[in-house]
Amino acid sequence: MNEDSNRRAPVVLLVGAVAMIVVIAVVYFAGRYAPVTVAPAEQPLPMGSAEQAYAPQIQFQDLKVARATNFLNQEATFVFGTTANNGSRGIRQIEVTLEFHDLFQQVVLRDKQRLFSPTAAPLAPNQTRDFQLTYDSMPAQWNQAPPTVQVTGLTLQ
Repeated sequence: MNEDSNRRAPVVLLVGAVAMIVVIAVVYFAGRYAPVTVAPAEQPLPMGSAEQAYAPQIQFQDLKVARATNFLNQEATFVFGTTANNGSRGIRQIEVTLEFHDLFQQVVLRDKQRLFSPTAAPLAPNQTRDFQLTYDSMPAQWNQAPPTVQVTGLTLQ
């Protein structure tokens, strides 16, 4: 019986190796040719005549910039501020363009951001809401001052 199992050992090893190669090939090809789900591109918020007329009612207060280093010794830059809705309508979403400048007031970074999550409650008239934006990297030429903020899209109630 010992001799019979010695003859079967190479066959069992060969079958196991072939099965392992088949499994690896299936996993490889399934991952390579599986359809990739692409998130739809975020559409810009409207900025028609009604939104343009309402934009001066929105103010940005107490803009501050802070930098922090995480445990991997990577720096992150945070922009903090408060949005005030001084108008008579609620705001569902605000899209802003932030411009960071250098010492000569030249724009070194222009970035569009949305201030509220899509599930957040609307910003009611005469209400304020704090916001925080995070940047993983900043241009070396940036003058360390808070950015200028301009409303470039609105969704009103």
